[in-house]
Amino acid sequence: MQRNLIHAAVCGALTAGLAACGGGDGSASSMMATSYGSVPVMISDASSEDWAMIGVRVQSIALLPQGGGSAVTVWTAPAGSTYVNLEQLDQIGELLGNVQIPVGTYTGAVVTVGGNPGDVMLTAASNPEPGFSAAAGSTVDPANIQILHASGSAAALSVPITVSFDSPLTVTSSSTPNPALDLEFDLANPAFLIGHLPPGATTTQWAVNFNGPVRRRTVGNITRLVLRHAYGTVTAVATDGSSITISKDFPVLPAKGTETAVQSSQSLTILADATNGTLFYDVDAKTTQTVKSFSGLHIPNGEFVRIAARYQQNGTLVATRVWESSTFAGVWVSPEGHVLHADPATNTVVVENESGVGVPLLVNSATEFFFRQPQNALADATPIGTGPAFLASHNLVRGFKVHASVVDPLAVPLVAQSIDIETAQYSGTISQPNASNFTYTHNYPSSGDDYSIALNYLSPSTANGSDASGNAITGYKWWNFAYPTLVNYGANAISSFVSATAGSASFGTAAGVIPAVGVSYNVWEDPANASGWAAAATVLLPVPVPIAKVSTPLAGSGTAYNFAITALNSVLYGTQPVTVDVSTASGSATLVYQVDRNNGIVTVSPVDITTPAGLATLTAGLVNGALTRVSGLVQADGTLKGYVVTYYTGTTPSL
Repeated sequence: MQRNLIHAAVCGALTAGLAACGGGDGSASSMMATSYGSVPVMISDASSEDWAMIGVRVQSIALLPQGGGSAVTVWTAPAGSTYVNLEQLDQIGELLGNVQIPVGTYTGAVVTVGGNPGDVMLTAASNPEPGFSAAAGSTVDPANIQILHASGSAAALSVPITVSFDSPLTVTSSSTPNPALDLEFDLANPAFLIGHLPPGATTTQWAVNFNGPVRRRTVGNITRLVLRHAYGTVTAVATDGSSITISKDFPVLPAKGTETAVQSSQSLTILADATNGTLFYDVDAKTTQTVKSFSGLHIPNGEFVRIAARYQQNGTLVATRVWESSTFAGVWVSPEGHVLHADPATNTVVVENESGVGVPLLVNSATEFFFRQPQNALADATPIGTGPAFLASHNLVRGFKVHASVVDPLAVPLVAQSIDIETAQYSGTISQPNASNFTYTHNYPSSGDDYSIALNYLSPSTANGSDASGNAITGYKWWNFAYPTLVNYGANAISSFVSATAGSASFGTAAGVIPAVGVSYNVWEDPANASGWAAAATVLLPVPVPIAKVSTPLAGSGTAYNFAITALNSVLYGTQPVTVDVSTASGSATLVYQVDRNNGIVTVSPVDITTPAGLATLTAGLVNGALTRVSGLVQADGTLKGYVVTYYTGTTPSL
């Protein structure tokens, strides 16, 4: 039952993500304002293991003023912009820049995405989970993608996604940096992508539902944002060498032959690290040097660069590493994606790119491994390991998100010059939790990628972000995926985690066991405290259980309800019922969706069970024998805490 939600969680203070698909600020002149504030605007995502590309055309971002009034457009995609591959933003983000926004208070946003056939691109991973409906590495025909809630005229369809903020966003013109705006696409939300096989059909149809899986995430500390490498064209080097200015470039997706760039009007100025030094790679000359100024370097206007940058507290950007080439392809040939295989026997790492293709990289004695930690400038630029020994210690495994650089983009095989580890996550079923560590077991389709690893908790003295109220956290923290603001930390964090992960639910057979499942985001601990990775934060994930039928109808009172399910495929999973708890409490209610499928068309309707009418609708839907899919968190008593409940009307869904 380890499915794509292994990559679903977003790690509160470790959330990283900056935005999206193109250049220039949109006009905000529609709002009478005397001054502006600079706001980092971003789009991030929670990844899905079964896809190599979920490409979306993001057209614009607008903010909703407090008290009403017209939406204020703050960003518009440039002409000729291509897809945003949300799969590449797994806990990181693609830097858009510091957007000038009219001073004021905003309570929501409208993200507009393309709704025409072809505006959503789906490419399956090269090694998806067993039973996944799309062939490995295949691109789904746009004719088999149904974008829900699209409006407008033919060939000009769009989907406006309204996002309500949990707390207002206040923009000021003071010298103190404004809070960042992070709009997150939860790709692994069970209601985001719904595959269905119409009766008599042989090809899966995919319904894409943007309403619900998009939300705002709070960024507590801008210096902790892990930014995706930025591509650009050099437009200027400061006369004193302190900075470089680029116009933002975006690759054409899907890639076709030699990669080319789509230029935008978005300008970014990035400083050299005058204290620790910036690593500068001349891709064409194959040279590397550490510089504290860009003076003396040959960086003519029109050169292409790729930059690993970090934010400083004052909102400026500093380059950790810079790659330069006379061609865009020179800086682009640097596989980015999730690690598909890490084989110490052959000293090979396979990185899955956005086309669903695994790119093999040879690790030699000179290959350097970095862990992105922008809050610590020196550590961000210092290798944590070198050569094959790093692989032999299993410090890089399947599922890590990396951006690699190669010695020679024309070489066969490609040799890794450096590998930036942007997200280091171990995941899977949780077992043997105790006061010192816990064990992850993850079984993949390829047994060579399987691992079982005991992870220590983060040192209690290590800074670990802040909670929703801004209180500093040190040491290990964890939370339930459905309640990211309810962070467990402090003296009782480990003991409460042990209690929460000790149970399992079961339909009765070995295949029908529903374990506690999580994902942990790890940091490279100081060897003086502990060697290797340590779990900084763990998110307990809702497990998607097999399609089931209701065996005991919904009942309860107040805000606490429950119903029981049995597996539809009782031969495989067993006949034992499992109880699902449902909450109707406002702010923490179970998410409910009614799925109607008739004549091959799927309609997904959210049901608000915090209202009497919504609760009545759910009660009528969860009658004896009704078909349902549940994603829930395993509780210590063997029940499931319902996160998402989907029930079906119309044509019966496939198993």
